[in-house]
Amino acid sequence: MAGIFKKFANNDKTTTRTLLHEAIPITGTIVSGTYKDDNIKDYSHGMFQSVYDYPYLSSSANHILDIAMGYSANSSLSGAANTVDQKKKINIYNEMAQVLVGYDNSNNIRRFDRDGDFDSTTTDKMDDAFFINFSRLLTKDEIKKGTFELRMGIGSASLSSGSGTTKAVKDAMRRVITIKDLSGSTGFKTNSPAGEYGMLYARGYASDGLVPLDNDHALISSGTFGGDGPQDGVSEVLVGLLYYQAGIAVITSSIFLDLLSASHYCKVGQGLAGFKDPTANIEEIMTGAAISASLNAFRNRINYVSFNNTTELNSTIYYCRINHNEYNYTSNPTYLSSSKIVVKDVATEKPVSYITSVGMYSADNELLAVAKVSEPLKKDPSNELTLRVRLDY
Repeated sequence: MAGIFKKFANNDKTTTRTLLHEAIPITGTIVSGTYKDDNIKDYSHGMFQSVYDYPYLSSSANHILDIAMGYSANSSLSGAANTVDQKKKINIYNEMAQVLVGYDNSNNIRRFDRDGDFDSTTTDKMDDAFFINFSRLLTKDEIKKGTFELRMGIGSASLSSGSGTTKAVKDAMRRVITIKDLSGSTGFKTNSPAGEYGMLYARGYASDGLVPLDNDHALISSGTFGGDGPQDGVSEVLVGLLYYQAGIAVITSSIFLDLLSASHYCKVGQGLAGFKDPTANIEEIMTGAAISASLNAFRNRINYVSFNNTTELNSTIYYCRINHNEYNYTSNPTYLSSSKIVVKDVATEKPVSYITSVGMYSADNELLAVAKVSEPLKKDPSNELTLRVRLDY
């Protein structure tokens, strides 16, 4: 009967967790500046760049990602003779490391480690890196494990002919590496204060540096990630870390080197319009240029980014059980006319009501939520109903 509250028993409710995924593709044209770099915002502090999908002064622009770079005080770059914004670069590295890696037992900031094993030797530390911080708008609750892909152009000037900016950009994309996280559902690490993270692997490497693109812009190699590796037998190379909940990718600057010989392979200045030294290598870019110029050199070489985001949907399901002798009447004043039930044709018929909604009340009888049914449900003493109400949060 209306006006009487029915309490839920313990077996009348349950909880569920659902993960919703959405594919997020980011083309290189957006990141490298579709609108003559009007969608790339530099700040007076010069610490990082923000990328928008439209010119950032537009009311319809959406924030896509931020890019920063830095190196550790332990890096060989910190002792370079020609340094620009060195304190800022070290501070950026330390800030990202504090948040993503944390502190050791001696209360020292840990350095980024390629395989996430902090007890290993110093040879696998990433002391100079680029940081891609994806916006919450794209990543939602987290990046889905095993879906991240980043393509970077690392070509040099000797691979094509031409002149000017067009030639530089073309050269940058003549050699491309594909970076993926291969963590899947079980290969990720959990020893980070920022949550779960996986290792990023690159492929396309060959004995002379990298496997070049053919005329169809496809990598000349056989096999797939996690398979037998390229045709020359070189397997995937660890080049960074991906923090799933934080939505941050950490990419080592050594992707611009020949990782097999650790010698300079790519002239990072190529592909950067107006850069004063197109023959500069990665060390010269990171130490001798301002942060914004270093980020331009990195950003202009991004060919494609994609991943699936994750939205965690938690639900509580309530089973509203209506027994045969319950809610056969209503307090709606139109239910009666001259003391007679208007939905009955014969006075001797059983009482009947029509259920149109369910009210969810707190312990002190305050209405919290109302659930509507798609059509009125007939209820009389000859039937019983169970209504399933779900609250998402």
